[in-house]
Amino acid sequence: MKTDPEAFIRANTSVMAPPHVPEISLHLASEAHELWLKTEEELEAIGLPPPFWAFAWAGGQGLARYVLDHPETVRGKRVLDFASGSGLVGIAAVIAGALEVTASDIDPWAETAIRLNAAVNRVSLGFAGADLIGQAVDADIVLAGDVFYERAFADALVPWFDRLVAEGKPVLVGDPGRSYLPRDRLEFCAVYQVPVTRALEDSEIKKTTVWRFASNI
Repeated sequence: MKTDPEAFIRANTSVMAPPHVPEISLHLASEAHELWLKTEEELEAIGLPPPFWAFAWAGGQGLARYVLDHPETVRGKRVLDFASGSGLVGIAAVIAGALEVTASDIDPWAETAIRLNAAVNRVSLGFAGADLIGQAVDADIVLAGDVFYERAFADALVPWFDRLVAEGKPVLVGDPGRSYLPRDRLEFCAVYQVPVTRALEDSEIKKTTVWRFASNI
């Protein structure tokens, strides 16, 4: 890395609560931070992958809200927060009473962001930085917020989620209507109107649905 992740995150974010999950505080970028304005070239120059960890995406906010409102979903269970980003959903799972939570993200910057965010909320999360798609997971339930935004990624996730569900590991998905959401494979759980920033989305409120993935196996 060309710069220190912790120092960069502290300098380019503020601790604030996502609007739909006020119980949790995160290191997030806002329009007041230069991070909003950096181009891909500028990010690459400082060795920073796209900073998904710096924003509370609608799918993650909806899924975190669902977990907090339905703690029985995770209570006493081992939870995998897949493609965790900021750690929002995993933190919600800890607060809701999960036995153990592992946040998974292939971005090494996310590991630092998740550690800082866990500390802000006085919770403990494990972290897995490996690419878990297609792998066996040591968890009772998988939570995935906002993961169907890219075709290739979605195409890889569906057979993996299939297998996990067939093995008895429920998969819950939070999604604000991304293009590659496999709607024919999902069972409705809840819907929310989630405030977001127009710099990230095409509207200030995103209708965000929590779904249970249904296996075809």
